[in-house]
Amino acid sequence: MSDITQIDATMRSRVGKGSARAARRAGKIPAVIYGDKQAPLSIEMEARVVRKVIHEPGIFGRLLNINIDGKNNTVLTRDIQMHPVSDEPLHMDMLRVGASSTVSVAVPVEFINHELSPGLKIGGVLNVVRFEVEMNCPAGDIPEKITVDLDGIKIGDSIHISAIPLPEGATPSITDRDFTVATLQSPGGGVKNEDEEEGGEEEAAAEGEAEE
Repeated sequence: MSDITQIDATMRSRVGKGSARAARRAGKIPAVIYGDKQAPLSIEMEARVVRKVIHEPGIFGRLLNINIDGKNNTVLTRDIQMHPVSDEPLHMDMLRVGASSTVSVAVPVEFINHELSPGLKIGGVLNVVRFEVEMNCPAGDIPEKITVDLDGIKIGDSIHISAIPLPEGATPSITDRDFTVATLQSPGGGVKNEDEEEGGEEEAAAEGEAEE
């Protein structure tokens, strides 16, 4: 389970573009908390704290406790608006979640035991198709990562989601196919994603039918 980050916030007395600009001039970042069948809350947080938190890994898969006047609101970050030039945060949207809620989050993929892969030992190239996997999981038990063991992986092997141990209670959001997370290719073998591979197979089949 990922750690829960604590952030202090205050209610905004007014809403709108003028109020948001005033908050930013005062070193605050405006935000809105919504969801869980409760009224939205317009808040502002210290910009220096927000900058630190949003640049840490996995911000969209980490629970935040937003403390407003002594009351915690457990949320997931759903959107961060950034300035197009300075790349400074301008506004955040946060989804309020209950402990029993199920949420959809992007979970990072970690690859281990590179040195135990026969394919990598002879110069194979690991083609990562998905650096993150969208997962449905309990809000109170969001995994920090899923781990792919490369031990024994040879050139030409494909690693599908069904071959990866998943944390208890977590299931892939994609349920209609056993999608590819990574492949091990020979050097110079090129990189293809699933859509390109499927498209190529369909084109080859069509060409075969035309020749017949």
